Amino acid sequence: MKNKVENPPIDEFTLLQMDYEKLRSEYTYLKQELAQLKRMIYGSQSERFIPTDTGQASLFDSADPEQVAPPPALPKPQDNPTEKKTTQKPAKKKPVRMALPAHLPRQREVIAPENLSADAKKIGEELTEILEYTPGTLYVRSIVRPKYVISQKEGVLIADLPSLPLPKANAGAGLLAHIQVSKFVDHLPFYRQINRLKRQGVSLASSTLNNWFNNTCTLLEPLYNCLENKVLTSTYLQADESPIKVQDNHKKGSTHNGYQWLYLAPQERRVLFKYSPSRARTAPEGVLKNFSGLLQTDGYIAYNHLKTKGTITLAACMAHARRKFDQAKDNDQARAQHVLALMQKLYEVERQAREQSMDANQRQALRQQEALPVLDELEQYLADQLQRVAPKSAIGQALNYTVNLWPRLKRYAQDGRQEIDNNLIENQVRPLAIGRKNYLFAGSHQAAQNAAMMYSFFGTCKLQGVEPLYWLTDTLKRIQEHKANKLYKLLPGFKQ
Repeated sequence: MKNKVENPPIDEFTLLQMDYEKLRSEYTYLKQELAQLKRMIYGSQSERFIPTDTGQASLFDSADPEQVAPPPALPKPQDNPTEKKTTQKPAKKKPVRMALPAHLPRQREVIAPENLSADAKKIGEELTEILEYTPGTLYVRSIVRPKYVISQKEGVLIADLPSLPLPKANAGAGLLAHIQVSKFVDHLPFYRQINRLKRQGVSLASSTLNNWFNNTCTLLEPLYNCLENKVLTSTYLQADESPIKVQDNHKKGSTHNGYQWLYLAPQERRVLFKYSPSRARTAPEGVLKNFSGLLQTDGYIAYNHLKTKGTITLAACMAHARRKFDQAKDNDQARAQHVLALMQKLYEVERQAREQSMDANQRQALRQQEALPVLDELEQYLADQLQRVAPKSAIGQALNYTVNLWPRLKRYAQDGRQEIDNNLIENQVRPLAIGRKNYLFAGSHQAAQNAAMMYSFFGTCKLQGVEPLYWLTDTLKRIQEHKANKLYKLLPGFKQ
């Protein structure tokens, strides 16, 4: 019978050493958490990376005494030390006034000299142009329809009323569009708009403005559904989600944390916002149930196992991985800067493709030639360094995040359609982020979905280069009489 081998007892010194390593690890983790918190509150949000290794020696670098360069020679003394050296000051540049846009209307104002004699002869004129502004003007559109009666026929003859966006409301298309654009593009809550209108002599109740908003959204809902269908027919989408507070009717004075989910079609330049009360996987599953193609997201786990009818290939965002290493510079500057320098080379390839206006095939060929060797080098470095750092450290978390997503991160090099990151869709989140700082929360789940509708329209306007106020005013004038099967022609940027 074999004797049972017992583990030798751990002495007190070993226990103390183990406790020390544990406390040291916790200290490093808490230190980096504090540094990140300070950076979020007080620091710059820029993630621009400037390599420190520029080939120039540091003042504090240690060097071999035999290799230290001799000190520079002292300047030769002047023949006359008391003589002052005269230097010519550079001439000050005259400020150049900005040229005013030629498309703006001009109001000509002629100011002639006073007491001009009869024999004065005009030899020219001086032109001074000043940019002026007239506040938006409210006016009443009075529609007069004369009534006629014909003696030989019964009844009264009167012209039909023109199509109005909201027949039961006394607000025109221009005002309704202005209210929507002011809130979702210029980030002015309704109460601020009410105060602005009051200064112009028009008093509106908040309930009136809310009814106009809700009825306008009801009118535009079929067009929103049309936009959703157009976005989801793309074979390449970017997805993201952002929180929004929603007033909770069940608990007085409290709010619910809902989410606006975004789906962007980069090639078609259209974006879709969809509100969901939760951040659960069911939210994107409901929208993407019939989608097949490439889906580019961040590392959120909800995208990993979507149960949909189509075939979805996942791609990741290089900017999110880059951000992890930017945050880890204080923890391990050498490793973080090495990774950031390699990623900078990848973005230089993208910049070159953008500046040369390359199509998908040209961009893919350039990536294969220039970016693929950098990706291989970066992949090898990440694998080598992952086992050499503490897992809970900032650099450890950055390495682990990037290695886990690496197959998705490098996928962009095989597809010229795909972007290297999700910056396009993150730019669409910014108006939402600014807006919720002003109006704080949505009044209900339906109000949050109505906001998603307007953000979808105005985000698509921005991507298409369409002026939102002009587009919405024109759409509200035409949508009541527009054919349902041709509704897509009203979408922003539609070309005949």
